[in-house]
Amino acid sequence: MEVVSPKDCSLASSPYSSPNIGALLKIKVITWSQHTGFPVSVHVRVKDKMFNLHKFPLTSKSGYFNKRLNDTSEIELPETFPGGPETFEMIALFIYGSSTLIDPFNVAALRCAAEFLEMTEDYCSGNLCERFDLYLNQVVLQSWDDTLIALQRCQMLIPWSEDLLIVSRCIESLAFMACMEILDPERRRDTPVVTLEELASQAWSCEIMKDVVSQDLWMKDLIALPFEFFKRVIGSLRRQGMKEKYVSPIIVFYANKWVLSKKTFHFRESSWEKIEEDDMNGKASVILQGVIDLLPRGDKARKVLPVGFYFALLSRSLEFGLRTNSKAKLQDQITSLLHFAQVEDFLLPESGTVSMSSSMELATMESIISAYVALNHTQEASNYRVAELWDAYLSNAAADPDMGPKRFMELIERVPSSYRQNHYPLYRAINNFLKTHPVISQDDKGEVCKYLDCQRLSQEACIEAVQNELMPLRLIVQALFVQQLNTHKAFKECSDSFRYAHCGDLSGSLSSSRCPYSASQNLGESPYTDGPELGSRPLSFLLQKDIGMQNFKFSTTEYESTSFRIQNLEQEIMSLKRSLQLENIVTKAEPKLIKTQKMEPCDIETKSLSKRRNPIGQATSCISSVNFASQRKYASRLLKIFRRIALFGSRKPKRKPGTPSILSKSM
Repeated sequence: MEVVSPKDCSLASSPYSSPNIGALLKIKVITWSQHTGFPVSVHVRVKDKMFNLHKFPLTSKSGYFNKRLNDTSEIELPETFPGGPETFEMIALFIYGSSTLIDPFNVAALRCAAEFLEMTEDYCSGNLCERFDLYLNQVVLQSWDDTLIALQRCQMLIPWSEDLLIVSRCIESLAFMACMEILDPERRRDTPVVTLEELASQAWSCEIMKDVVSQDLWMKDLIALPFEFFKRVIGSLRRQGMKEKYVSPIIVFYANKWVLSKKTFHFRESSWEKIEEDDMNGKASVILQGVIDLLPRGDKARKVLPVGFYFALLSRSLEFGLRTNSKAKLQDQITSLLHFAQVEDFLLPESGTVSMSSSMELATMESIISAYVALNHTQEASNYRVAELWDAYLSNAAADPDMGPKRFMELIERVPSSYRQNHYPLYRAINNFLKTHPVISQDDKGEVCKYLDCQRLSQEACIEAVQNELMPLRLIVQALFVQQLNTHKAFKECSDSFRYAHCGDLSGSLSSSRCPYSASQNLGESPYTDGPELGSRPLSFLLQKDIGMQNFKFSTTEYESTSFRIQNLEQEIMSLKRSLQLENIVTKAEPKLIKTQKMEPCDIETKSLSKRRNPIGQATSCISSVNFASQRKYASRLLKIFRRIALFGSRKPKRKPGTPSILSKSM
């Protein structure tokens, strides 16, 4: 903001080049005595400083002295005199006819002192009250920097500065100039006005806020004000029509500087004096409460404030022990914006302070999640997002050694199972819990892992679960079964599509002479065929799915080779299933029959190894009942098949030049 130079006020304005005011006053008093012949007759004490002056100049310009110097020659001004001895010294200098040195730093104090001494137009034309008001209106309030200085000085002059409306005039002037800073269409800005819309999708960071606020110096000036003045500036901005998307960032930056920033180790008064840490926390608590009251509510808040900011305020509220209703306001706002949050925004206790399982932060997060679920949101995308955030948060809670299985299961159940579209975040949380608690019983492991649904895990996650030694056997068998079903489905679709493509019949009917494994013949006999359902699909659909998406064409010979490979893989899967069924029959046989059989040394060794690894006994699932050793063996075989499938899928067949494609043959 450009500083406006003094106008027609006949007042000097340079606090740095002025001579010593005390010495100048003494010279004026001596000169006046020499010219009039009257000695010094009045003694005025201001705090610990005495001023020897003449009666006539004081009574002719001050109603205060005019009323009190009739009966006495000694007056002591009260402790509440605005500005103290320094301000009275400048007032006395003006009384003796000197041009008073005035600037934005002292104009508020001089105006308050003149009002106290009743230096109005009733006693002298062009008296100090009128001249100081003229300087305020025509000079100070026309400049952004001068208005800020005068407003900061008013804090030490309350209630005089309030009664004289100096504070109000400064606040209204700042708000008006701030609106012009943003709304003036003639102004060309190098950078856009700061808003928080681009920060809504990021985790909250105090350092980022510091970088953003440095873009607009006028905003940086406002957040340096005392909170009582700042609060009134915000109110004036809203009254004068500034949009909420420009007002809210100012509140956020103010709270970030004085409440949220961890680097703020001291809080300063307007006099720049340090205060004790307890007082700092007390003042920060007052500011925090005031900031919460200033924040917009409802839809306005959703559009302009990031949810991470509310989480940061809530964290400090727990630390300061803020009022319950204030914390409830923050929690309600967070609940309505929870699906926009980042897991880094969620509340965590400071490391080493308290156990996670018994912390206020975890209890507060439980309350927020429960409130969100109680709202019965119909948007599935929002519910899925909240479930992923909560499961990721549970990964941090699972690392607490004091977290028991029952408590951990309670936390899992805070989110309904229908909210969990992807179970991998929950798998990671459970895996962290099992790593932190390696000595819990197998029953507890099974209870904790019962919330996992392997059908909602990716293929990579299922393989990871099978290879994870911490997972209970029941979950491993479930993961294997899900992978078997997925492999079966993939083989079925891929094999059938290749067979249809090989036959080249667009009508959907297959010739048994060209396709010996057609749906009309051998597919009905295959254990992997559910019926003639796939035969009803048109060939154009299968070609689009399996050929068009690959962006290359196979020759007839390569299709036959591919179909043969898939049949071999199907036979290996069938062999694995028969082995599982045979193992089930053997384990259920009578002990006497087992003893009569002649067992080979390798069988005895395998059986003893299985007992050592699985002392609990057999694990029953939907596909078979197997012991731990055999299940690991079959899992290893199944993984080898998966690897072969992956290698097969990664190879791109090459077509010899000049060989017609299957598409061209089918035309």
